[in-house]
Amino acid sequence: MRYRRPWMKSFFPVFLISLLSLSLNAPAQEQKEKWDPASGPLMTRWAKRVSPRNVHSEYPRPQMVRRDWMNLNGLWQLSLDTPPDLNPAEANYDQTILVPFPIESALSGVMKRSDNVTYRRTFEVPERWRGQRILLNFGAVDWQARVLVNGVLVGSHLGGYDPFSVDITSQLKPTGPQELIVQAYDPTDAGEQPRGKQVKKPGGIFYTPVTGIWQTVWLEPVPTTYIHRLALTPDVDGERLQMRLEVGGAPHALGFEIDAEVRDGLRRILNRRMAEPRGATYTLPIPNPKLWSPERPHLYNLKVTLRNPDGSTDTVDSYFGMRKVEVKSDGTVQRLFLNGKPVFHMGPLDQGYWPDGLYTAPTDDALRYDIEVTKDLGFNAIRKHVKVEPARWYYWADKLGVLVWQDMPSGNNRTPESQALFEGELLNMIRFLYNHPSVVMWVVFNEGWGQFDTERITRWVKGTDPSRIVSNASGWTDRNVGDVIDMHKYPDPGSPQPEPNRAAVLGEFGGLSLPIPGHLWSAENWGYQRINTPEKLTRRYEEMLREVYRLKENPGLSAAIYTQTTDVETETNGLLTYDRALIKPDLRRIADANRGDFSRVPPPPVNTTVVPSPQKEPVSWR
Repeated sequence: MRYRRPWMKSFFPVFLISLLSLSLNAPAQEQKEKWDPASGPLMTRWAKRVSPRNVHSEYPRPQMVRRDWMNLNGLWQLSLDTPPDLNPAEANYDQTILVPFPIESALSGVMKRSDNVTYRRTFEVPERWRGQRILLNFGAVDWQARVLVNGVLVGSHLGGYDPFSVDITSQLKPTGPQELIVQAYDPTDAGEQPRGKQVKKPGGIFYTPVTGIWQTVWLEPVPTTYIHRLALTPDVDGERLQMRLEVGGAPHALGFEIDAEVRDGLRRILNRRMAEPRGATYTLPIPNPKLWSPERPHLYNLKVTLRNPDGSTDTVDSYFGMRKVEVKSDGTVQRLFLNGKPVFHMGPLDQGYWPDGLYTAPTDDALRYDIEVTKDLGFNAIRKHVKVEPARWYYWADKLGVLVWQDMPSGNNRTPESQALFEGELLNMIRFLYNHPSVVMWVVFNEGWGQFDTERITRWVKGTDPSRIVSNASGWTDRNVGDVIDMHKYPDPGSPQPEPNRAAVLGEFGGLSLPIPGHLWSAENWGYQRINTPEKLTRRYEEMLREVYRLKENPGLSAAIYTQTTDVETETNGLLTYDRALIKPDLRRIADANRGDFSRVPPPPVNTTVVPSPQKEPVSWR
């Protein structure tokens, strides 16, 4: 069965801008070298669409789009096991890698392990960029990165999940090829940095590590003073958007002006010029706002232009959603509220792993598909589990309409140094995802993994971002702070007691395991409860969801997260196979159950025969 999704008939204008920018984007480098994916255990159908010429060619930052840019994804030279003190000019670049896929992945063409890796490539700066500053941007590099241009260190970064930029203008040659080298170090679970579920010896609920560049690398020109960051805070009650502007570059631009244009589709609802000091917060009125929700994920378009005293300008295209999230009483118990109404959050645990790209989806279509199929299955939420996705994943969550619980990636946090790393990356994650209306909850810790100073950190997160719900710890190790009390229970659901100031949520349950031959990472697999047919999986899920909705009424459960969206490596407790080729249970019945509708549950079958579908597109078992 092929699915048709009516909401995909119209594309959001920022997405169109991304497509337009592709036509303006000069090729970064001729991709003449031969590339083939490595022979991995399992591949998705999107893998065949990947090539050095088109790899993740979309503009990677949908909430701050510049139209002129250069994509540096593609084939790079690679040196494995390079000692950290080795001069990168002396490294042995004897391999080729397809960036941005991590070295351990099949789509990288490498599929090997190394703690220390060095990348090299060349590029040429377009003549039309002359006289501007040149920013080199990285979506993410896991974990420690050093960046050299033409042999000179221009920047470094710690953190495997957040984007960073380097101004490389001063080290560029006037003309000709420019050399770019990136050194990356990642000790995985031998280190103390946040790493999520990455381990050197994967198995069970822990997976293959990811090293080095794993998100898009790109260049863009900016004026001497430019827009560094926008922080957008919707104020539904006040019918306004609070916009904070952070400026980068030279400090001379006191007296600059800001143009802000807001559009609702093609209709312009605001066009204002403002002259205020840098770092100011601007108030943009949004009269009678159309509110964002999973059912109606309405987004406004925003264009911001910085006008410098010297006549130069920097323009970025963005978007925002008007929505309000809070915990308050429904008259009986504390509930999760969206836009003034109680909303039950029903979603899957989403690990964000791919069999061919690991942390990196093979294509943007694949990234979008995971959210589309989540919506098809009747879910209105996703718990993004101990991983931070590329910005385009959150764009699709905003566009398609899903409530995101965002976990902070876990680490050991056993030393003061590692705890400082954790808190630094936590802040960077909040800043990175702050503008996305889909993100409604921060989850600070998972099940006590690396838990420390919970009360202080939870209060700090709430103070840093009072516009969202905060969970101090999902499952087992609650410290009586934050907005929710969260339990984990396998396989059948349960509920904590709602508290006078906190809502009760079920952060994990389920884990029904149905291995499907031909779609397995390995012959060894496991789940929390083994099921042997799609029909039995569907019925067992319906039983669980009946209990979830009973708990919603008594004692007052406000959310439930099912484990999990897809199989992941040896885990086979996904609703989809790891390659996303099959939806294991009956999609329509699962969607009904997720919405609390059990009117079409059929009587017990006399006999059930399983016939795998021959279709190549994702299908639902019937």
